[in-house]
Amino acid sequence: MDSTGKSFDAAAYGGPGWQGRERTHREEIGDLWAASGIDSEYGTLRSVLLHRPGGELSAAREDPNAVQMLEPLDIGKAGAQHDAMAEAYKTAGVVVDYVEPSGQPTPNQMFCADLFVMTPEGAILARPASTVRAGEERWVARRLADLGVPILRTLTGNAVFEGADLMWIDPETAMIGMGLRTNEEAAAQIAATLEEIGVETLAVDLPYGTMHFMGMLRIVDRDLAVCWPRRTPFSAVRVLEERGYRIVWLSEADDATLNRALNFVPLGPRKILMLAGYESVQRVYEAAGIDCVTIDGSELVKAAGAIGCLTGVVRRDLAG
Repeated sequence: MDSTGKSFDAAAYGGPGWQGRERTHREEIGDLWAASGIDSEYGTLRSVLLHRPGGELSAAREDPNAVQMLEPLDIGKAGAQHDAMAEAYKTAGVVVDYVEPSGQPTPNQMFCADLFVMTPEGAILARPASTVRAGEERWVARRLADLGVPILRTLTGNAVFEGADLMWIDPETAMIGMGLRTNEEAAAQIAATLEEIGVETLAVDLPYGTMHFMGMLRIVDRDLAVCWPRRTPFSAVRVLEERGYRIVWLSEADDATLNRALNFVPLGPRKILMLAGYESVQRVYEAAGIDCVTIDGSELVKAAGAIGCLTGVVRRDLAG
């Protein structure tokens, strides 16, 4: 307001000195917002979000099934193995941040991959399908906000979705696996959000008795994918083939071996962080030209997850 009491030409009302925002939201990421985002499963990994497990794992002692785990865990050993995983990321040049809930976390809080998924323009928060895990996404939302990562979408209504059910096929295409953990309503909401940023979404049905899409398909380069025979959806394989992917089929083995050997995280094109102790599968990877960095997760797998499930990917080098 000037000395005459008039405000019409003041900058606050659009007069001289007004500075309009000109950049797009995506252009502000890495500057106004923290550097974050992915548009592939294999771009060089730059930052991750983890939760170090602790006393909450004691909930699995009496009845692991009640908290969706397989066996009771040794808390000290599980924490040490998680620390070794974090150190492997740091050695690879990856920034590691932690979710730190106030009070006692729920037993599965450490499975950060389930609690959000990144896009080139921000995070889509998950809405876990079970009451055992309901609310874990709140702590991830708070930590992402503290880090300066934009949140693009929070699911509503009866939608349930876990981040390990979404896979980037290429920078313009994401694929969602629908099953126990992700329903049609969530897929529709996510598709609408991704459409707004120029990304097509394809949905496939997962086999009964499986957990996540991540557990049957991993993409390790722009033209190389790893699939589980007789479990990866037919339509997903066809999409990969149509887009020029070569598929490495896992060798025959028991379910536990394949589950754990496939539960890896790409550190970059054709380089992965995987569990030690699965040499037969590792040889298949290496024969396909995949460099394997291994760590011990023998205690952590008792909670029904491994490296891929434990790792919330915040940033990769963008492919598009």
